[in-house]
Amino acid sequence: MTDQPASLKRVAKFEPSQSDAVETYVAAAGGSIFHTPRWLQAVAEGTGNRAHGLVLYDREKVTGWLPLTCMHSPLFGRALVSSGFAVGGGAIAANPEDAETLCHAAQELAQRLSVETVEVKGGAFPGDWEADDRTYAGFVADLADTDEAQLLAIPRKARAEVRKGLAKDLHVEHGRSEALRAAHYAIYARSVHNLGTPVFPRSLFEAVMDAFPEADITLVSDGEGPVSAVLSLYHSGMAMPYWGGGLARARALHSNERMYYELMCHARQRGATRFDFGRSKTGTGPYRFKKNWGFEPEPLRYGYWTAPGADRRNLNPDDPKHAARVAAWRRLPPFLADRLGPLIARGLG
Repeated sequence: MTDQPASLKRVAKFEPSQSDAVETYVAAAGGSIFHTPRWLQAVAEGTGNRAHGLVLYDREKVTGWLPLTCMHSPLFGRALVSSGFAVGGGAIAANPEDAETLCHAAQELAQRLSVETVEVKGGAFPGDWEADDRTYAGFVADLADTDEAQLLAIPRKARAEVRKGLAKDLHVEHGRSEALRAAHYAIYARSVHNLGTPVFPRSLFEAVMDAFPEADITLVSDGEGPVSAVLSLYHSGMAMPYWGGGLARARALHSNERMYYELMCHARQRGATRFDFGRSKTGTGPYRFKKNWGFEPEPLRYGYWTAPGADRRNLNPDDPKHAARVAAWRRLPPFLADRLGPLIARGLG
């Protein structure tokens, strides 16, 4: 009788029937919310982009996972992205070699699907892939034990702005109601339009809210109505304000500053111990805003494989190549931007 081989590893395409096993693996491996099959499937449901995750098995045990969304954009081409519409992702595995195995499998899948690019937002990836750790940074810090301690943890200048917001006659609420969802999307759509970028389809927000019952919305209103809003995710003790924005009058009201402070206090009351302020492009206004709040930037390392003869897709709205498009989008009437935006943005995750 011969001995069984020590390892019988294989990579298989993800099927919905594997969701529970992969969810269990992601939790045990300390993966992010963007690694969960729930995220992958919510993105597919909300945008129409197909899920193509890859599972590494050793015999019948899950030992690695690479969530993938196949993005398609008539402007920017096709890409396999880990994870779609996320700021994180990439392969999770017991060792870098297994992570690279998953990435090579993604590369082969891309070639079979005639996809030009594979993008992984974190994790290990092959050494011959292009690496970028200069474009984006993440901002994470511990939450304080009390509301007052949380306020005092904010550096003096930013704390003064929060106090101005606290002094205003503003109403803050947290929840998941249809009214809050509608108000949030309306504010978010205006906010990104002002930045010159198309808004994601509302169906994506709805799918994420439905897939993650712990997610909620924080809405700030003044006497004229809603003015600032953010949709937040919660995972493994981490609170993450993910899709947020404010109307033009938010600046004078300091409603965004109040919103994030109130959210920190709310998140602690919900049991969160850490606050992930999300990613920002290095050197931008949001990057400086988060630094001013006392959050230290941590470079985010992304990896890219591009098919021979193809160009890596470039979604950075700050790139000079997109300046004319950004300027033109800002000039669109809001009703037209709201109608066209989701058709374009569904391929930009």
